[in-house]
Amino acid sequence: MNAGRLAIALVVLSALSWLTHRYVWARLVRDAGWPEPWPRALTVAVFTLGALVPLAFVAVQALPRAVNAPLAWVVYTWLGFALYLFLLTAMADGARVVAAVAGTWPSDPERRRVLARVVAGGVAAAAGLIGAGGVVNVARGFEVRRVRIPLARLPRASSGYSIVQLTDIHVGPTIGRGFVENVVSETNALAPDLVVITGDLVDGTVERLRELVEPLRGLRARDGVYFVTGNHEYYSGADAWIAHLRAMGIVVLRNERVSIGDAFDLAGVDDASAHRMLAGHGQDVAKALAGRDPSRAVVLLAHQPKAVKDASRADVDLQLSGHVHGGQLVPFNWIARLDQPFISGLHRVAQTWVYVSSGTGYWGPPMRVGSRAELTRIELVSSDVDV
Repeated sequence: MNAGRLAIALVVLSALSWLTHRYVWARLVRDAGWPEPWPRALTVAVFTLGALVPLAFVAVQALPRAVNAPLAWVVYTWLGFALYLFLLTAMADGARVVAAVAGTWPSDPERRRVLARVVAGGVAAAAGLIGAGGVVNVARGFEVRRVRIPLARLPRASSGYSIVQLTDIHVGPTIGRGFVENVVSETNALAPDLVVITGDLVDGTVERLRELVEPLRGLRARDGVYFVTGNHEYYSGADAWIAHLRAMGIVVLRNERVSIGDAFDLAGVDDASAHRMLAGHGQDVAKALAGRDPSRAVVLLAHQPKAVKDASRADVDLQLSGHVHGGQLVPFNWIARLDQPFISGLHRVAQTWVYVSSGTGYWGPPMRVGSRAELTRIELVSSDVDV
């Protein structure tokens, strides 16, 4: 991220952090009128954590991971709790407005204070339970999800072909080498014919993270390991990462296609946002499929699900994507639908199947609420059968 974008992001983040934390403080601390020493202690805690948000953003960009990782764990975890404090507080405010309009909100100041404390305590307890559940969900790790997908043009001799899809690992401040080693071990245990990584592998530069991703050299698949960029590679130095992954023996597909023996063609495209961030980059499904034999099945790797619009027009058999993390934290599973056609799972657009993984890691808060991380084993079969 260049200095200009970094400065703008820091200003915006600082403003949002201040406004959000002040709103939560005003409703849950000030308006509740807690007896001393709670107001002072809670005020210090809320605004200290709010100030740490932009500080952590700078630390992650400027300091070695050994230094920034502890701060990132504290701040990113707090951000998850703060999200639910904010959302539940806003919902409580909405309910209060409705009660006031209906004439049921108490007029007596003492009753209002008691009710404010009840609401504040309820909001804090609910946010704590939701956040704690999200942390436990992440601590459980990823599940191995098995999906069977029929491809009409897949040769019968290739029926049963297995692909393991990894996506959205987000190696960085809170996801490290141990997690990557576990991913590699679990992937190899599935003995796949092919491994694909559909973007957002990293959150940081090659210089910072090379040792953390080193275990990926150990991935084993009969027909190799393939990668396409996600949007976070472009925040982290895409050209350097592409070169580094290729040096590790991973094949990076950039709007191009390869033949996987007699089974099918494998195509891969740059992330849909790449053209805005780096010259010479950008999603181009037509280029990736130019000159293909229409009698052969084609599997397309595209980080963002919305690439299916072009894929279905190009008669792609199957698209594998990630990006959305299954929403990761409710209500983002609903909000993401404003930008993406699918959030997770297997879907069909015209004659094109699209599988959207919920992601193998997570981004930001080490929490998952309403979603589960996955490592996906995809079995391709050669005729229309129940999936």
